[in-house]
Amino acid sequence: MTDPGRDPATAPDMTTDVAPHDPYAALRHREFRWYIISLFAMTLASQLQAVVVGWQVYAITHDPLSLGLIGLAEALPFIACALPAGYLADRHDRRMLSVAALAVLAACSLALLALSATPTLRAGTVGRTGITPVHLIYAIIFASGIARSVLQPARQAMGAELVPRSMYQNAVAWRSSSWQTAAVIGPAVGGLLYGFAGAVASYAVDAALMTFALVGFLVVRYQPLPRALEETSVVTSLLIGLRFVLSQPVILGALSLDLFSVFLGGAEALLPVFAAEILMVGPQGLGILRAAPAAGAVLMGVYLAHRPPIERAGRVLLVAVATFALAIIGFGLSRSFGLSLALLAVSGMADNISVVIRSTLLQLLTPPEMLGRVSAVNSVFIGSSNELGAFESGVMAKLLGTVPTVVMGGLASLLVVGVTARLVPKLRQLGRIGG
Repeated sequence: MTDPGRDPATAPDMTTDVAPHDPYAALRHREFRWYIISLFAMTLASQLQAVVVGWQVYAITHDPLSLGLIGLAEALPFIACALPAGYLADRHDRRMLSVAALAVLAACSLALLALSATPTLRAGTVGRTGITPVHLIYAIIFASGIARSVLQPARQAMGAELVPRSMYQNAVAWRSSSWQTAAVIGPAVGGLLYGFAGAVASYAVDAALMTFALVGFLVVRYQPLPRALEETSVVTSLLIGLRFVLSQPVILGALSLDLFSVFLGGAEALLPVFAAEILMVGPQGLGILRAAPAAGAVLMGVYLAHRPPIERAGRVLLVAVATFALAIIGFGLSRSFGLSLALLAVSGMADNISVVIRSTLLQLLTPPEMLGRVSAVNSVFIGSSNELGAFESGVMAKLLGTVPTVVMGGLASLLVVGVTARLVPKLRQLGRIGG
């Protein structure tokens, strides 16, 4: 087994090194390009879907807690299945696991399309069994959470096998930029489609994009690297990824920083409330608000892809998360649509720096045969911060109001940065990462 404590700077590459600081190094690999195309289409579909689901549910319930329940419906199965999914990703064909998960996600998109075509959804009526259309939406989101839990570690671990180690930061930057570009376009398209064409047309586009993502992944020619699989019990194997993360203070610190800052400071789940009642911009404006953080992230991702590996990465990470928190506080206090968009864009820029640093660390420090399980642990942290953070935001908004929830969450995120910097000095002192 590869030594988990090896120095990534001295680890051998999978192939010969490329020219230094080539901003398009990872994209020169055909399989990675198709990987990015599939990721782009899947993200475009899921972001479009999130806008339509959020607006539909809030339009029926007029309750911010219902928006939090969307996050909870996805987070519970996602987190519960994450460690077993990581085990599968290290024991079985990562490409086929990803394909199966994408097929389920495509089926969920088709289910939302079929549900939206019924008149009962628009009316929000209760059936004979007491089940409302909103309950059915939650059930579909629950199923998609299971699929995403399987997809995340398999796809992420596979992505690390498509390029040489020396290109990891470059590949992560392009992967993040592609994801964020889709996250810019998806919400905007979702808001415009919903506003002008309705839910049925929106979900039809969603289903078509998800199907294309499935086809795109089938095009990838995947040759897995040799894996030194240990002979242990299933339970022990499931816990190996968690133990590895706990033994690496830098990785644990970076993951914990993301977990608590986004869990406490995320405002995305409450954007339908801001669009409908505070900024008064409707579903079209909601799509633009959802796109703003991703737009900022795209700009930052392209910049990072064109620059050498980050120096003093630990301090950069801490400053980025603090900037994210300040932008969220400003957004909560803003009553200007333009200013709100700018602040959300800044939050996306800062968040993308965190994503690139964290993902690069995971791929550099994790042995290939453990990438699936460690990626699953990472998925638990990310899923907890995003989906459970959405539920926390909905509950707090119900109790305290929307604006106080966002502002207090941003302040709490600033506190997390200070505590992390104090408790994890190795993270604060982290220097250059990448090739």
